[in-house]
Amino acid sequence: MNRNKKIFAKILISASLLIINGFLPIPDRSYLQLAIYLVIYGIIGGDIVKKAVKNIIHGQVFDENFLMVVATIGAFFVGDYIEGVAVMLFFQIGELFQSYAVNQSRKSISQLMDIRPDYAHLKIGETFEQVDPDEVEIGDTILVKPGERVPVDGVVTKGSGLLDTSALTGESVPRRVTIEDAVLSGCINTSGVLELKVTEEFGDSTVNKILDLVENASSKKAASENFITKFARYYTPTVVFLALALALIPPILTGGNFSEWVHRALTFLVISCPCALVISVPLSFFGGIGGASKLGILIKGSNYLEALAQTDTIVFDKTGTLTKGTFEVQHIQPVNLSKEELLKLTAYMESFSTHPIGASLKQAYGKDIDKNQVTDLEELAGYGLKGKVFGKSMLVGNEKLMKQEQIDYLVPEEIGTLVHVAINQSYAGYIVIADQLKVDAKQAIYDLQHQHRINTVMLTGDTKETGEAVASSLGIPKVYTQLLPGDKVTQLETLLKEEKAGHKLAFVGDGINDAPVLARADIGIAMGGLGSDAAIEAADIVIMTDEPSRISTAIHLSRKTLKIVKENIVFAIVIKVLFLILGALGIASMGGAVFADVGVTVIAVLNAMRCLNVKPFEKEISQSKARQTMSPASSTN
Repeated sequence: MNRNKKIFAKILISASLLIINGFLPIPDRSYLQLAIYLVIYGIIGGDIVKKAVKNIIHGQVFDENFLMVVATIGAFFVGDYIEGVAVMLFFQIGELFQSYAVNQSRKSISQLMDIRPDYAHLKIGETFEQVDPDEVEIGDTILVKPGERVPVDGVVTKGSGLLDTSALTGESVPRRVTIEDAVLSGCINTSGVLELKVTEEFGDSTVNKILDLVENASSKKAASENFITKFARYYTPTVVFLALALALIPPILTGGNFSEWVHRALTFLVISCPCALVISVPLSFFGGIGGASKLGILIKGSNYLEALAQTDTIVFDKTGTLTKGTFEVQHIQPVNLSKEELLKLTAYMESFSTHPIGASLKQAYGKDIDKNQVTDLEELAGYGLKGKVFGKSMLVGNEKLMKQEQIDYLVPEEIGTLVHVAINQSYAGYIVIADQLKVDAKQAIYDLQHQHRINTVMLTGDTKETGEAVASSLGIPKVYTQLLPGDKVTQLETLLKEEKAGHKLAFVGDGINDAPVLARADIGIAMGGLGSDAAIEAADIVIMTDEPSRISTAIHLSRKTLKIVKENIVFAIVIKVLFLILGALGIASMGGAVFADVGVTVIAVLNAMRCLNVKPFEKEISQSKARQTMSPASSTN
């Protein structure tokens, strides 16, 4: 029987016995009545007494269990048997609500734990054998059948299919993969048989890193949680001594009835339990982290969730974060030959290149290239390429190459990476290549600026013209260009110095050269689904999708969570203080005390459970996707 069922059974049995006892003709405050109530008390409160005694033995005296035991046993000593049992009964009802809420929070985490693969089909010789994922090594070939979970990261070498990535990214639409596509562990192959070449061992794979992040998230407490822990540490012994003083000092000074003041002191103790704060605040953060994981947003600790809610400046890297990081040919401007011929000759010159610019030119050409037609190829570092194609002398590169070879060239108005071409020492034209903006980048920046009142800044290693063009198209007012990785750290430190006290600055990046900046910011956010391992390790928050708009969702969720935390803190403290005063004055009854303790706890816990509701955010994401389908992707020029 699980814990919730045990508590429920105790409540049911105790409540039934209380009702039956009310109909029995037993004299009030008789030994028989005391015996019956002690049996009921043992059923409903026995485990609480055990906990209190155990904690006292271990030096943890002043906790809620101790307060409950002292208050309820004290009620028995002054003859209030039914109140002693009732207080423990309602305390257990509060425990039941708390346990249910914690289980609901853990469900969102345990669902994520289901992504852990149980086995892998490893190719040994010409057959595949089922082995533990830990036994798979980099370079091995594994087989993933339909319906199976990908055990380790790899690249497709054979087959094609659809992958369900929802457990990792929160994305409901399956992703099609084919030969040479990268596949992350934890995804489910929904169709087709895939053979993968392993790129990461299980210990370093995406699925294992995600599990480590989530499992360790609760160890990093927010400032609000630390405040509550310290508050309870000093608050609980204080109210115990105040209750003792309330029971002894007034009757000694006034000659009043000890029984009445002891009753007030016991009521005071019941009211004083800090359960609502101790339970609801961590539960709120735990719920927020669990809810975020459903949306493909992994937050490494509640301290980062709280810091994100206080963020008022977000600094973005450009390439791979706001742009796709993939170059495409945007414009071809030939001189004395056709566009097709200029593109063909340039693609041939770039046929041996692995640079993204060369790849984009070959992709734009889209035809087979006979590399035997390329001769005398020479790479001129920082300038471009020199060689022959079909016997023609070719120069392909930047402005510096044209100037060095004393070739007059056109200065285009288009913004982007320019590839100038000369044939037989005569200028043949230029090709403009530009990175593509991510579909939701512009909407993401707009939402951050207008919905969340966040300042946006962009850092890039690109030229001033390209950087400013991208920033302008996205609506980012401040951009710093031509920055090396070290320059980005220096610029970020300057921005951090400009931050006001109590405000936070976040940096968003994805590449390996972003890791130092991610670590230096107040909050580092990695676009982790396709980002580098170094960026994910250095970041405090990982966006598992490739969508900048999820950052706005993360901000919204963090602020909602912090708002609920503050609501619970204010509500619990105000009600506690009010009832403590009423209890000390003898106005609040034991029933009022029960409400001030259990009632406030239940209300705070139910309020904390709102953090688990991510349906509004899922709706927000679906609306964002709908807008994306209506707005085609744009280039950076």
